[in-house]
Amino acid sequence: MYFADLEITTIDATSLSQDFFFSIFSMEFNNYSVLLEAFLRTISIAVLAIFFSIIFGAILSLFFNSLLVRISLAFTRSIHELFWALIFLQIFGLNTLTALLAIVIPYSATLAKVYAEILQENDTFTDTLRGKDKLSYFIYTKIPDALPHLISYTRYRFECALRSTAILGFVGITTLGYYLSSSFMQGLYHEVWLILIVFYVIVASIKKWFNKYTFIPLVIASFLYLDDFSGFNLANLKRFFTQDIIPYPIKNDLGLQSTISWFEKIFVNEILPGATNTLVLTQLSLLLTAILTLILFPLVSSKFTNKPTKISAHIFLVVLRSTPEYILAYIFLQLFGPSMLPAALALMLHNGSIISHLIGHDTDAMKLRIDVTKRKTELYFYEVLPRIYGQFLAFLFYRWEIIMRESAILGVLGITTLGFYIDSAIEDFRLDKMFLLLLVTAFLNILVDVISKKAREYLRATKHISACDLRQNK
Repeated sequence: MYFADLEITTIDATSLSQDFFFSIFSMEFNNYSVLLEAFLRTISIAVLAIFFSIIFGAILSLFFNSLLVRISLAFTRSIHELFWALIFLQIFGLNTLTALLAIVIPYSATLAKVYAEILQENDTFTDTLRGKDKLSYFIYTKIPDALPHLISYTRYRFECALRSTAILGFVGITTLGYYLSSSFMQGLYHEVWLILIVFYVIVASIKKWFNKYTFIPLVIASFLYLDDFSGFNLANLKRFFTQDIIPYPIKNDLGLQSTISWFEKIFVNEILPGATNTLVLTQLSLLLTAILTLILFPLVSSKFTNKPTKISAHIFLVVLRSTPEYILAYIFLQLFGPSMLPAALALMLHNGSIISHLIGHDTDAMKLRIDVTKRKTELYFYEVLPRIYGQFLAFLFYRWEIIMRESAILGVLGITTLGFYIDSAIEDFRLDKMFLLLLVTAFLNILVDVISKKAREYLRATKHISACDLRQNK
């Protein structure tokens, strides 16, 4: 907190906040046909993205034991989908292909990792049941046994795909996020609230319209609706890898000294401050998430609250977790100005709501002693909290890598994390510098992932972690 910039820089944050929050009572949109088109486009891109991600993720999960595959997938998923979108915008332009690739690439890596973990957890059969044919064992024994977990996680990942598709609108793709950003910039808060409510309805009703009966029809309908798959240009792709991302001194044969000077300048002026601010924001958000979770989880537990309070708190947490961190940060940025405060609040609310839901669920399943205290404060501090604290830390460490990824990408909004310098490099068409900064971002994420994994192993909670996201929709 000492190193964090938490200054409020707007002239009158109170008045602006009142204007924003009171606009919920006058929701409307200028052109409902445009909103409907954005609504359909958001769903269609998310459906196709998860369809391709399932295919590639399932195939890659079969080779997850390979060190090379694990390293490649760790690098791929450590780069946020918004960064991928900014990269593909330079190659393919502003179209559906860019949106799909931006989501499919990191999501395939994530699904491959989780699918492999789920299948490994369910690999408990004796040698007699395994048989001699590995393919038959895999198809007829291993997958059917793990299928409920695979489906549950895939449904959750689709919810994430909807959020990712929405925020792609902030880079120009005409999803719900595009019109949300446009309405906010014009001060049309009544439109902002309508777009958010529409998005909440989409997320809350996923189980009704995204299931085993509707999946294939949705995929076909999405293919038919999204007809803009143009933009693939082999020459652009070749130029990107052979020229654009090659460091300027190397590309122009300026020698070793010029290359070192080029790197040193970027390291001192951008990598060092960007990485420092990313780490500061990550750790601050992690701490705030922990505090918020410890405050909120009793509200969704029947051991501390009555049924009306629990339902109200559950709805509140669903709204918070359904709102992408990027959108929350964007809203707070308009209210409080550019600093780490909007980003920290957004990451705290989103991740705190997720962990609070999970811990509250665990608390409900907890069996108390017969002689347990009747006082809620004593029950909280001396009975429940000590018993769930290890699991709480495990969930917190599980979200650490995600918070790091989000801290980096929130720099696109003007907060001086690594994302700020990556976005600036893209605007200046310095793609060699952009690629170097992306490598640093990926390295930080992989480092945090390794540390958090070791921490979870130390807490002896690893067997629960792969199920963390699975239970989020329950």
